[in-house]
Amino acid sequence: MAEQKENTERYIEVTQHDLPLHCPMPDMKAWNSHPRVYLPVHKTGESLCPYCGTKYKLVGPVGHHH
Repeated sequence: MAEQKENTERYIEVTQHDLPLHCPMPDMKAWNSHPRVYLPVHKTGESLCPYCGTKYKLVGPVGHHH
């Protein structure tokens, strides 16, 4: 039987109100965060942060965001 590893992946659902999406998000602790990176979640509906591995999924209707 293969050794099981701890699941540390984070999954966050976001809405159009979170666009433009960046990680870390404003409600995350900043003292131990990585540099802010903008994620193109609006293109495919999902995006993965290259720094921390958090997976974001866009839910709900998406209108035009300026």
